[in-house]
Amino acid sequence: MNTVENPTNKRTIPAVSIATAHTGASSNANALGMRPMQERAYAKRGEQYLLIKSPPASGKSRALMFIALDKLHNQGLKQAIIVVPERSIGGSFADEPLKDFGFWADWVVKPQWNLCNVPGVDELRVAKSKVKAVGQFLASDDQILICTHATFRFAVDDLGLAAFDNRLLAIDEFHHVSSNPDNRLGNQLGQFIENDKTHIIAMTGSYFRGDAEAVLGPQDEARFETVTYTYYEQLNGYQYLKSLDIGYFFYTGRYLDAIMKVLDPALKTIVHIPNVNSRESLKDKHKEVEEIMDSLGDWQGVDPATGFHLIKLPAEQGGHVIKVADLVDDGDAAKRSYVLNALKDPTQRQNRDHVDIIIALGMAKEGFDWIWCEHALTIGYRSSLTEIVQIIGRATRDAPGKEKTRFTNLIAEPDASEAAVTEAINDTLKAIAASLLMEQVLAPRFEFTPKNAGVQNGFDYGPNGYIDGGTNVGVNETTGQYHVEINGLAMPQSAQANRVCQEDLNEVITAFVQDKSALERGLFDRENTLPEELTQLRMGKIVRDLYPELSNTDQEAIRQHAIAALTITQQAKQQLTDGNQAAAEDGRGSLALIHGVRKFVNVRDLDIDLIDRINPFEAAYAILAKAMDEKTLRQVQASVAAKRVSIPYDEARELAQRALQFKQERGRLPDINSPDVWEKRMAEGVAAFARYRSQQKSAEEH
Repeated sequence: MNTVENPTNKRTIPAVSIATAHTGASSNANALGMRPMQERAYAKRGEQYLLIKSPPASGKSRALMFIALDKLHNQGLKQAIIVVPERSIGGSFADEPLKDFGFWADWVVKPQWNLCNVPGVDELRVAKSKVKAVGQFLASDDQILICTHATFRFAVDDLGLAAFDNRLLAIDEFHHVSSNPDNRLGNQLGQFIENDKTHIIAMTGSYFRGDAEAVLGPQDEARFETVTYTYYEQLNGYQYLKSLDIGYFFYTGRYLDAIMKVLDPALKTIVHIPNVNSRESLKDKHKEVEEIMDSLGDWQGVDPATGFHLIKLPAEQGGHVIKVADLVDDGDAAKRSYVLNALKDPTQRQNRDHVDIIIALGMAKEGFDWIWCEHALTIGYRSSLTEIVQIIGRATRDAPGKEKTRFTNLIAEPDASEAAVTEAINDTLKAIAASLLMEQVLAPRFEFTPKNAGVQNGFDYGPNGYIDGGTNVGVNETTGQYHVEINGLAMPQSAQANRVCQEDLNEVITAFVQDKSALERGLFDRENTLPEELTQLRMGKIVRDLYPELSNTDQEAIRQHAIAALTITQQAKQQLTDGNQAAAEDGRGSLALIHGVRKFVNVRDLDIDLIDRINPFEAAYAILAKAMDEKTLRQVQASVAAKRVSIPYDEARELAQRALQFKQERGRLPDINSPDVWEKRMAEGVAAFARYRSQQKSAEEH
C-alpha cells in the first residue's frame, strides 16, 4: 500500500470541533483561594454523601482538601482517608499551603501516612505492611491518610467496617467503582452507605465506565448530593485555550506508514501505541517505538539527565532536535522509572521545552499532568470510553501560548472482504461511540420544558427576549445551559427521575451509544432501520434496564430527555458542519454550538414526535461518509444489512407495548397496511409478538 494513500481520509475532518470564549473565569480564585468548581463543591461541604463530577484539571484534588479540612475541624469527623486508583495519583494530594491563598488552614500529610510513597506493589501478599499502617493510622491522633484503592480494599477486609466509623472516605477516580457484586470496592462502599456511619466524597472526571456497568446502584446513588462542573464551564473559562478538535481517522496497511500524516512534531504530543492484542498492533511494541522515532528524524542519542531520546528533525521541518520520552520500553524498570521521574520533575512543570513527544502504551493516561500537551494521538480503538475521556483530558489543560488542542484516534479501516470484518466494524463503532459521547460531554447542558413554559431564571433569550407561543432558546453562558422548549415533552414525576434528567442524561446516552446494535443499525443499515426503532425501542429498553424501579411515566420522561439531548446536539453540529464553522460564532465568543442549536430549533418548531423521527446518528454518518473510503463504506453497509434478522423477541415485545400506547392515544391498534412506516412497524411487531406467544403456549402444552 502506497504510504501517500494513508490515512484514507481525503482531508482531516474533526468529528467534534469546539471554540471557547477563554474568559479566564475557571482559573479565577475567590478570597479563600477557591476556583469556581471548588467554591461550588465547598458550598455542599455539610453533606454526608457528596459526588463531584468535574473534568480533568478542574481542581478536584484541592476541592477535596477544602471540604476534608472543614469536616475535620468543624464537623466533628475524626480522620480523612483519601483513596486513589494508583500510587502515581497520590501526588495530587501532597502538602498544599492553602493559607497562602486565603484559606484558614493548610493541607499537611505526614510522610508516614502517604502510603502511595511506600515502596512495594499493592497486592495482598506483599501489601500487609500497608494494611498494618492503615490500622496504626486509625488508632492514632493524626488526621489524613492517602492510600490506593487496593490497599483500602485489603484494609476494610482486614479491619472491618466499624474501624472506619466517624471518618471521611474520599474516593478519587470514582468510575473505577461499580455496582456489580464482583466489584469489591463497590461492594464495600455499598456496605458503608448501609451502615451510615461514615462520610463519603466521590470524585470523577467521567462518571461512567467503559464496560457500561452502573457505578452506583440507584438506591445508593439517591443518597448522594451531586456537584456538577461541566466541560463547557471548564473550557469556556480557560485563559489561553480557545479550541479543541476530536477526530477519528482511518488508514489502510500498517499504521506506521500512516502515522506521520497525523503526527506533527511541532505539536507537544502524547502518542499511545496500540495494545499488543489489537488489530492495529504490529506485535512488537519496541520495534514500533523505534520506527516512530525513525519516522520523525535522525536519532542523536539519549539525554543522560532525563533518559529522553534526542531526534533531529529533517531540514524542511526546521532541522532542530526534539526530545522524545519512551514509556513503552519496560525491559529495564530502573531506566523507565528514570524517564518517568524526569517527566514528573516539579522544577520542570512550567518548562514548555522540557519534552516534545511522549510515546506510551498503558501509561500517561489517568492523572498524568503535562499541561503543555497539544495533541493526544491514540492508535487503535480503546474498548473503554472512560479511557478515551481520560486520554483526551491529557490535552485539555490550560497553558500559556496554548490556543489549540486536539485528540486523534487513528484506526484501521474495516476491510469487508476479510473474515474479521465483524471485529473491524466493532472497532470502528467503538471509536465513533467515543466521539459521540465526547460531543455530549463537551456540549452545554439542556434544560428541557414543554412548550410555553415561560421564562426560566438565568437564561438569555436573545435580542427579542422570550416570545409567548414562539420558538425560544435560552442560554445561560455562565453555567453552560440551554433552555429548549419541546411540544409534547413528558416531564419527570419523581425526585429520582428529575435528578436523572437534570444530572445524568450523559450516563443514559453513554449506555445508548455503547449499544452495538443501535449504533450499527443507525450508521450502517439506515435504509432498513426506522429512527423510532432506535429512539423509542432501543433507548426505551436501555432506560428500563437502568432504572427498573421507576414508573413507566418517569422512564418515558427520561427516554425523551435523553433522545432530545443527543439529537439536538447532533443536529446542531450538522448545522455547523454544513455551513462555515468560523462564521457560525454567534458574536459573543461562546461555543459555536449555541449558534447551531438556535439554527436547528428555529428551523422547525420542536416536537417530541419530530425528534423521535430523526436518526440520532445522522450527523455521525455524514462525518463517516467523508472519512471512510466510499467502496469500503458500501461493503460494510452491505455486510451489516445482510445479517439483519426478523424481529427478535425483545423488540417484538417492545413494539407491542408501543402499539398499546398508540391505541390509548388513537383509539385503535396500528394498521399493518398504513402508509406511515412506523405505524406499520408497530403492527408488524404486534403480529411477531403474537407468534412468539403462540409458540411459547404450544411448547408449554407439549
